[in-house]
Amino acid sequence: MAIVLITGTSTGIGLATALHFARKRHEVYASLRHPETARELSQAIADEQLPVTLVTLDVNNDASVQRGVDEVLRQAGHIDVLVNNAGIARSGAIEEVPLEIAKQVFETNYFGAIRMIQAVLPTMRARCSGTIVNVTSLAGRVALAAHGHYCASKFALEAASELLAQEVCAFNIRVAIIEPGVILTPIFTKGREPREALPHNPLSAYYADHLRRLRMLFQRQLQQPTLPAAVAEAIEHAVTTNQPRLRYLVGEDARILLRGRQQTTDEEWVGNGRPMTDEEYCDTMCKRYGVDLYR
Repeated sequence: MAIVLITGTSTGIGLATALHFARKRHEVYASLRHPETARELSQAIADEQLPVTLVTLDVNNDASVQRGVDEVLRQAGHIDVLVNNAGIARSGAIEEVPLEIAKQVFETNYFGAIRMIQAVLPTMRARCSGTIVNVTSLAGRVALAAHGHYCASKFALEAASELLAQEVCAFNIRVAIIEPGVILTPIFTKGREPREALPHNPLSAYYADHLRRLRMLFQRQLQQPTLPAAVAEAIEHAVTTNQPRLRYLVGEDARILLRGRQQTTDEEWVGNGRPMTDEEYCDTMCKRYGVDLYR
């Protein structure tokens, strides 16, 4: 059984992944900023006698990351699997989102994962063994207007993962990228004020069509959502399979959107932003994807 360190385990994908690996009797170290808030995870650990240890760790803080990883190494001796799951989402057009918020998104989604990788890699490299799983998103492959800095951070993590896989291959360390579509998870509301509570930004009016259509996509997909458990299963498969791949899509919407993007020229994709009604936009997307993902 493997020793698995997972970030961002208070809710959603991280919670489901911690429980999934523990129920398979792997030794799980579930990291989160505030362990006292992990009521659902703590209850499951107690009820099912699961092999899970909570670790206080903030991926945005160098010292916290090092302390957390050192604590796992002190208790377990080594780490077989690192699952970088911690992440935040912010919507909005590139022009309208303040740079401070953009930096927050990259701090968690990109630099947080890199901090964890740099802290864990030395012992994996010394043992010539280990797997690093980075949970990105379909948004790391398909750039949707008004999903700006979230997409950018996930594109960045995709690139880092692909080159990291090459760099550590010689040390028998594998890298896997998990790319969920729209998942039933609190990520789009956790850790932020509702958009209507934010100070009014006059720039928002210029990009309202894009944000509205992005929300239409999410709302439609959440009517029959992919559950976090499906992502947890994909992560475990990526870790345990004898025929590993670099990338794993999760969710039918992810497969449809990626296929549609791959069959669309860059110029056609840019043309999605031309002035049109929502009805025209949805019809265009339906023809492109072969299914209506918006209505």
